[in-house]
Amino acid sequence: MKGRLILSIPLVVLVASLAYGHGGGLDSLGCHNDRKNGGYHCHRGPLAGQSFSSKAEALKELEKQKQQPPASKSEGSQKQTK
Repeated sequence: MKGRLILSIPLVVLVASLAYGHGGGLDSLGCHNDRKNGGYHCHRGPLAGQSFSSKAEALKELEKQKQQPPASKSEGSQKQTK
């Protein structure tokens, strides 16, 4: 039992260090400035996973997304059954 505990402590520390991302709070878009690498990137929200040169560029992309009509369903899924 004691051996398992001794082995599990480094495992917990390793997993915790891998799970820790980077510092910096997110703004209302779910994004923040990347001081280390430059630019602006998003973790949450409609722009999640995307990087931009600035917040202004991210806002332009968000506006573009809002102006696009929603993707329509394929005709096959709209067939009605009797």
